[in-house]
Amino acid sequence: MTALAPTGSTRRMVLAGAAVLLLALGLVALMVVRPSAASPSGASPARSAPAEDSVDAGFARDMSIHHQQAVEMSFIVRDRTDDEDVRRLAYDIINTQANQRGMMLGWLELWGLPKSAAGPPMEWMGHTLTPTDDGSLMPGMATDAELAALTAAKGEKAEVLFLRLMTVHHRAGADMAQAAAGAAKTDAIRDLAAGMVLGQQSEIGLMADMLKERGAKP
Repeated sequence: MTALAPTGSTRRMVLAGAAVLLLALGLVALMVVRPSAASPSGASPARSAPAEDSVDAGFARDMSIHHQQAVEMSFIVRDRTDDEDVRRLAYDIINTQANQRGMMLGWLELWGLPKSAAGPPMEWMGHTLTPTDDGSLMPGMATDAELAALTAAKGEKAEVLFLRLMTVHHRAGADMAQAAAGAAKTDAIRDLAAGMVLGQQSEIGLMADMLKERGAKP
């Protein structure tokens, strides 16, 4: 497979961040030049933008953070295994979730809303999260210790740990997306969230099969 970026955590995050920024700016430029189909009158997008405390804005912010960790874990395992199936899955997650993250950050920019919330994560879902110091900001996210273990692992050990962590990550992400698909007010967020549910549920099934092939449980 063609390498996506040189080995190294710093280089990985710089490239991922740059890709997201370019995607976001590109989307914003496109939407500014051409009025949204949801605004046939050509009215300014800001007039119909969701509120800062809306489901749409909350989901876009929180899922952007959730996706960023999935991209990070995928870069890590890509450099720690030669298994083509795992590397292909990691490649797909990197591309899909970096693109989706760019779209969500682009919409927040277009709506004139901050990209980080003033309050705790997942308030838009009615959740009250207790802050932790383990690095896991939301349900499904890996802790600092789990990321360190993945970084230290190699070969099949890295594959199994990645598949387990990403399964938990996807389950929580699918739950968030399901909530947004049912409660968001904008077509953009509803459609994106619905697609995420289908995509992540499909990958959960794929990862279950991959774990079974390795004699491991999810």
